[in-house]
Amino acid sequence: MNLEEFNNASAERLRPMVAACCDVPRWVAGLLDARPYDDARALVAAADQGVRDLDDAEVDLALAAHPRIGDRPDGDSTEASWSRGEQAGVGDDAEVRTALAAGNRSYEQRFGRVFLICATGLSAEQILTRLRERLANDETTEAGVVRDELRKIAVLRLAKVVDVGQEVPA
Repeated sequence: MNLEEFNNASAERLRPMVAACCDVPRWVAGLLDARPYDDARALVAAADQGVRDLDDAEVDLALAAHPRIGDRPDGDSTEASWSRGEQAGVGDDAEVRTALAAGNRSYEQRFGRVFLICATGLSAEQILTRLRERLANDETTEAGVVRDELRKIAVLRLAKVVDVGQEVPA
């Protein structure tokens, strides 16, 4: 959909699509309530800042909607479909998948949450390398990395809902 359609569509129609980008009610409501957006840059900036403004409980809520990296989400939901596409680089290498599963367990034991990474465009080896690097982070550093990865995923997914052109930040 284009920006004009997004600006004019009912909140009820858009809510599930926007929630698939970042499943935090306050973020979804904030994005929808701020309409109309003058341009794609303003929409992306609002989405980006909205994730930066999430509190820790909201980040945890958003993480609950994300599968473990390397898991193949089942179902026909938008989130499951997007996750399968985003994790396409994981591939079917049994050795790498085993290493990712072990890394996920270590990460969850260390930080008490699912390992989140914006996997779009990354190979399984790159994901595994970053997972291992992040295991060395302290809690504060890692919390910042998680928030940034969540922000990247939310904005990339929003670009799947609304044509934002080249406005997706890194």
